Amino acid sequence: MTGQTSSPQNQGAERTTTPRRIVVAGGGPAAHRFADAMHSRGLDGWHVTVLTEEAHLPYDRVALSKALTDADVDLTLGTASMWDHDALSLKTGERVTGLDTAGKTVTTAAGTVYPYDELVVATGSDAARLPIAGSDLTHVYRTIEDVRAINKEIAELTAKFGRKVNAVTIGGGLLGLESAAGTEQLGATPIVINGSPWLMNTQLDEGAGQALGRLIEAKGFTVHGGVFPSEVLSDDDGQVTGVLMADGRIIDADIVIVAIGVKPRDELFRLANGPETEGTAAQFQLGPRGGVVIDDSCATEVPGIWAIGEVANFGGMCLGLVAPANTMAEIVADRLHGGQATFPGFDTATKLKLSGVDVASFGDAFARTEHALEIVYADPARGVYQKIVTTDDAKTLLGGIFVGDASPYTSLRPMLGRELAAEPGAYLTAAGGGDAPDTELPDDAILCSCNNVSAGTIRDTVNGCGACDGNAPVQELGELKGCTRAGTSCGSCVPMLKKLLETELTKSGVAVSKALCEHIELSRQELFETIRVLELTSFEEVMAKYGTGAGCDICKPTIANILASQNSAYVLDAGRGTLQDTNDRALANMQKDGTYSVVPRIAGGEITPKKLGVIAAVAEKYNLYTKITGGQRIDMFGARLEELPEIWKELVDAGFESGQAYGKSLRTVKSCVGSTWCRFGVQDSVAMAIQLELRYRGLRSPHKLKMGVSGCARECAEARGKDVGVIATADGWNLYVGGNGGATPAHAQLLAKDLDDETLLKYIDRYFMYYIRTADRLQRTARWQEELDGGIKHVEDVVVHDTLGIAEDLEAAMAKHVDTYVDEWADTLKDPERLRRFRSFVNAPDQKDDSITFVPDERGQMRPATAEEKALAAQQPVMVGASIPMRPRDENEGYSHAAQH
Repeated sequence: MTGQTSSPQNQGAERTTTPRRIVVAGGGPAAHRFADAMHSRGLDGWHVTVLTEEAHLPYDRVALSKALTDADVDLTLGTASMWDHDALSLKTGERVTGLDTAGKTVTTAAGTVYPYDELVVATGSDAARLPIAGSDLTHVYRTIEDVRAINKEIAELTAKFGRKVNAVTIGGGLLGLESAAGTEQLGATPIVINGSPWLMNTQLDEGAGQALGRLIEAKGFTVHGGVFPSEVLSDDDGQVTGVLMADGRIIDADIVIVAIGVKPRDELFRLANGPETEGTAAQFQLGPRGGVVIDDSCATEVPGIWAIGEVANFGGMCLGLVAPANTMAEIVADRLHGGQATFPGFDTATKLKLSGVDVASFGDAFARTEHALEIVYADPARGVYQKIVTTDDAKTLLGGIFVGDASPYTSLRPMLGRELAAEPGAYLTAAGGGDAPDTELPDDAILCSCNNVSAGTIRDTVNGCGACDGNAPVQELGELKGCTRAGTSCGSCVPMLKKLLETELTKSGVAVSKALCEHIELSRQELFETIRVLELTSFEEVMAKYGTGAGCDICKPTIANILASQNSAYVLDAGRGTLQDTNDRALANMQKDGTYSVVPRIAGGEITPKKLGVIAAVAEKYNLYTKITGGQRIDMFGARLEELPEIWKELVDAGFESGQAYGKSLRTVKSCVGSTWCRFGVQDSVAMAIQLELRYRGLRSPHKLKMGVSGCARECAEARGKDVGVIATADGWNLYVGGNGGATPAHAQLLAKDLDDETLLKYIDRYFMYYIRTADRLQRTARWQEELDGGIKHVEDVVVHDTLGIAEDLEAAMAKHVDTYVDEWADTLKDPERLRRFRSFVNAPDQKDDSITFVPDERGQMRPATAEEKALAAQQPVMVGASIPMRPRDENEGYSHAAQH
């Protein structure tokens, strides 16, 4: 077949003033990647319209299992702001139903006609259905609506029956096992029916499939293999009761999910071919098992029409994998911009995302290559199976299968088709030979297959990212992922990505050292444990044993922070005051003009009118600018250093305490109004937020901590944007961890569901303490969690399942903090020596800083004066430190100044 790669528009010919119209039929991951690829290459001369039948922005189907267990998870791909571009248009709820190749238009189900110059078909695939009686009573596992319906029905049936629901999943492949695992997390009994003798038979050979079966059954799954279902049974009300098998058995079932594969949605092409055209007379060539045939430019036989993703048939195959879909999208975008990129074929590597079950397969896993060798290690008792397939000389890697221990997968998969650095048996780590040999990836080796990112691209980015200002090198994993997209889809390449980053930094002379700084060779984690075990209590003790020199602005505040994390002693005593950052030394946040802000704690955002009056009186007395913060408390700006004790005395006497807005510690616990007042609330979120804030107040940590508590799924407290988020359910609390806003925002991930109050506090205790002990200096929980081997799964193992056996120790450490907490400002006011810190000039304790000047803002409060306003004020006979009122002369003239005496 021939493509249209020679057409003028594809060779980057001169654009006309009217943009060329690209219509994308479909709104899944492939469509999103194409739109993103066009956006990143430049949309000058183009207008892209994406037509999606779903109501959502394009979302990540790879992570669909998350939506099964968490109905509120956000799977949106990329940033919604991309669609604000004038040349990009996303039309939701628009299903393309007709294609006129002669008129170059598509028609949607609503009857809207869209003309195109280029058409990109990314309609994907549909979930395959069972041709058996009762199939209309089953669920499929394909869209967000599908998984939400499963979630809802399991919850309703559990409440209705008052017992665990029998959730039968028909299909033992990747999607089937992820579906079954999701039903188990929802509290159902997982049952898998698999027509093949072993699980994942498309990716695994018999030995691996049997090993996987043992692991699955050990998790409490029931597996029925080697027999097909013949009917879904139900009662008179249409409630599913069981599945009748071909051998006559009946398997009890309350809900049945079918995940037996997908079929390409190629109906557009079939309709365009028409009922009268067959074979050579057809416009489009279709594969024997569906899908439109494309060439290596992703072009169909009709000029101006391309196909990408699961609907595209290349080499006789249509595959439902994200990596080839992304590659196809990039190729079409490249071709439309005059490039010559070609599709290299399918990367069929797969990795099962199932908690506690490690499975991976890639390349020629079944050793179909002539004279291929299979090097196998199997341990049936442990459910471990590892196989490497090579050429007959045992040198070139052809493929592999790993079950139970897939640790070699990340380093081996990029080496597919290349010579191994060691003999194949060395990579069978489960055999007891230690870690797999180090592998130096060639530049053209694909490290991230999902996004087609090569090792060379990673190296170039580490040594100087062309997208960054000044071509600056990239030295952080999060930044590297953002620049290259590597590791942002399935995540299986992240360990290799991190290793390559560290290797390149070392090569370029950047020491990849875990040392805290030049004075402390230990990492923060090692230093924390050393101080804890040896019960060191001072900077001098630490430096005497593990440091050199006098310390620096890295190790000093870090050691002070660690000491404060382990001991609730006053942070500025015993020489610790000189270690702290400016804000900690003043117990307040310094502002741009040298003044400080005062933030009393308002736990959970709840405050009485009387206390509001106190804040108002203090703000008026000291002429402070007031603002309600995003964390539901009141910030007062403009306090001088020497005024801080006076202000805090009035606040402490009124019952306030420090909000610690200045420290690397808990800031706020934001809450909605909850069930006390709100008609939608299912739990008392305010009471829980107050309990959490009073429990974790003063907790020093590697970075600031924020929490949120929402009283229902409407999530008004934005809990999933916090380090720890708590969302009420009818059965308790859902706990989310590792979220943050800022320059690199992250959604918190679900850690545990439907917890009672006691268990919730226990898990948060463990989570915070584990983070405090193991995170790097100034590392937020999101980045810490991301860089942990195993990510959220590792956190779950430690916090929920106590796999490290440290839960009691973590809880005891938190209990010690809670029992010994003392408010820092209340402590400060009791000691005249401590109050000596709060002077503008040490040698002139009564003198005030006359460089501080305020002027009124346009909203009736004061603000710091600009340099010009200060210069003008200096010409007036103004009292030292007084604010300068300013009034407009008229609407069009500047300001006249009146001195205040």
